[in-house]
Order: sequence, then structure tokens, then C-alpha cells
Amino acid sequence: MPNTPSSQPRSRVSQRIGSIAESATLAVDAKAKALKAAGRPVIGFGAGEPDFPTPDYIVEAAVEAARDPKNHRYSPAAGLPELRQAIAEKTLRDSGFEIEPAQVLVTNGGKQAVYNTFAALLDPGDEVIVPTPYWTTYPESIRLAGGVPVDVFAGPEQGYKVTVEQLDAAVTERTKVLSFVSPSNPTGAVYTPEETAAIGRWAHDRGLWVVTDEIYEHLTYDSVPFTSIATAVPELADQVIVLNGVAKTYAMTGWRVGWMAGPVDIIKAATNLQSHATSNVANVSQRAALAAVSGPLDAVDQMKTAFDRRRKAMVAGLNEVPGFSCPTPAGAFYAYVDVRGALGDAAGRGHQTSAELAGHILEEAEVAVVPGEAFGPSGYLRLSYALGDEDLAEGIGRIQKLLS
Repeated sequence: MPNTPSSQPRSRVSQRIGSIAESATLAVDAKAKALKAAGRPVIGFGAGEPDFPTPDYIVEAAVEAARDPKNHRYSPAAGLPELRQAIAEKTLRDSGFEIEPAQVLVTNGGKQAVYNTFAALLDPGDEVIVPTPYWTTYPESIRLAGGVPVDVFAGPEQGYKVTVEQLDAAVTERTKVLSFVSPSNPTGAVYTPEETAAIGRWAHDRGLWVVTDEIYEHLTYDSVPFTSIATAVPELADQVIVLNGVAKTYAMTGWRVGWMAGPVDIIKAATNLQSHATSNVANVSQRAALAAVSGPLDAVDQMKTAFDRRRKAMVAGLNEVPGFSCPTPAGAFYAYVDVRGALGDAAGRGHQTSAELAGHILEEAEVAVVPGEAFGPSGYLRLSYALGDEDLAEGIGRIQKLLS
């Protein structure tokens, strides 16, 4: 009997891919750049992208690598052996976590490390506890892997940091993974060594995997220490995946080099996936990353000094806006502003959501910010202070003028 066409038209895009939400941070950044290209003087606080150039010694390593024919060929899908070795050494130096090169997979930026990790860990229906506000990519990567993100919200009243009690209340028989990020994107929150250890011990006792993103490890302020959960709770070693990359620390967002580090069986599985998805990361970028992670942190310290100055200026300026309440972030380069007092009829502006308020700020003040809906509940705005001092002052001034 011949096949009969279905009476229902089939979607041209698969349901799995069609359900993915666009990256809100990149969407805001793209819109700001498009408006700027059209001649509008837009200032963008959307993307988490340092305004500094990549340090010269890293660029020179890339130029030299581009001239070497050996870098014109395929290389191992897991990464250049010398880079994997350097990442293992850097992880011990910066995180105090001892790993072997075989426990490292070099990826095309941090986002591929996130996707590879959840794809390697999750079966359909497995749940991942995601402290909220979260980076917009985590839940999408979890869903793509067949998992179910479970949000656990921590507001400004608790410093945007979840508690063990909150995490425990979210556990079900399907829970397999805890996502842990400190310093945090989008809030800039940094968990104390004691808080980190308590959460790590809880995850270990519950038999959960921990996926920890440490890409902002060098960006903490006011003598606040960075604590790796893998080091705080050594017994987690066989159930922890550490995500990292060169983008933020070394102003290398466009070079696209990240990595995941963890137990050999998970790294091998993720390497198999990557061998079919993208194969090796561009060799020239890997050589640049090798120079970065093996080199000094002098340039990093200089950038951190500038970020710290901008952090203080941004927080002070935002707290002058009626209805805004901006706690001082202890890490990363984002301010996460509570704007609930600027919403609704009581504020006299009529905006019911932070998405509406962000749209108003972009259209009227020509300043791009990311609404809280991208990271969890409405009622908040994220602004990156990884941009020049003059643009920062001008942008905050425009918001003050518009909303005051």
C-alpha cells in the first residue's frame, strides 16, 4: 500500500532545535550593534566582552603559529597535547585541583564545553539543579541533551546565592547534576569558601555530579577569594566537571577556546562527540591559548584594576536611579540590578516587566541592557561593565536622565 502523506504539515525545523531560545545576551548585543551601524549612538551593556585587546604576547604566538605548516593540518580532536598539559598545570596553579592531560578536552569556546558536558552526562528526563539567576545558555544546553533544568532562585536578599536547604528541597529521584557557578554570570556573586564547601559536601553525599564553571576565577574584588568546589571538597573528584576558557581572563572572546576537565570516562565520551561535531579547535587559536595559560598574569591584573574601577562607578550610578537597587558584585564584570521598584503603575512609568523596561531604555536612551527574563524571573537588569570608562559614564547618565 503506498505511503499516504500526513494531513498535518510537517515543520521544516525539528522540534528539538526549533524550541531553543535565542541567546538573549547575544541578541541584545546584535541589536545594539545594528543600531550603531545605522548611525544611532547606542551604548551596549549587553555582552560580557572585555574592551581590551588580547595581550601582545598571545597575538604574537598566534602569528608565529599561522606561519608554521604543522598548524595547517588536522590535530587531535581532544586538543593539542601540549595545550592539554598546560591546562592541567594551570588548573593546579589557579584552582588547586590536580588533573592529568587525559582529563582535559579543548573545545570551541566555553559554550561547547557546556554542551559537551551535559550531552555526556544526561539521559532523557534527567534533572539538573540550576541556581537562578543563571547564564542563559545553561538551560538550553540541558534541554538539548534531553535533560530537565530545575530552577532554584536566590534573590538579592540572600546575595543571589542559593543555600543547601534550597538545593535539598529541589532534589527528586531524577536529579543527576548540580550546576555551580562562582563567580557568577549574571549576578557577580561569589560563594565563600565555607558556602562552597557546604554545597560540595551536600552534592557528594547526595551522589550528584557537579558541573562547575570557573571562567571568571581571576575576577574577584575587595580581597574576596575564589574557591574551586573541586578543591574545597576533594572527595568530589570523580563526580565533578570543571569548565573554563581563555575568553574572559585574557580578553580572547573571539579566539574560541574553552575546555572541560573531569573523569577520564566522561572526557573520552565528550571527545567522541566532538570528533563528529567539530573535530579539533583551530590550531592557531590553540597555540594562542597555550601562550595565554602558560604565560604571566600581569595583563590580567591590569584589566582587573580597570574592571574594579568601573564596577564601583556603575553600582554608584545605578543606585541613583529611582526604583533601582544594585548590590555590589564581588566578581566577574556584571551588575545585576533589582528594578522591581521601577516597574508597574506605582513607578509612574507603566512598564510591567524588566523586558519592557529594557526595550524602553534602548529605544529612548539608546542604551542596551539585558532583561532579567534572560536569566530567570522578571524584575532585574544585567549590565556588563567590561566596556570603556567614558561609554560607561555616558550610558549610566542616559539611564539616569531617562528614568529620573
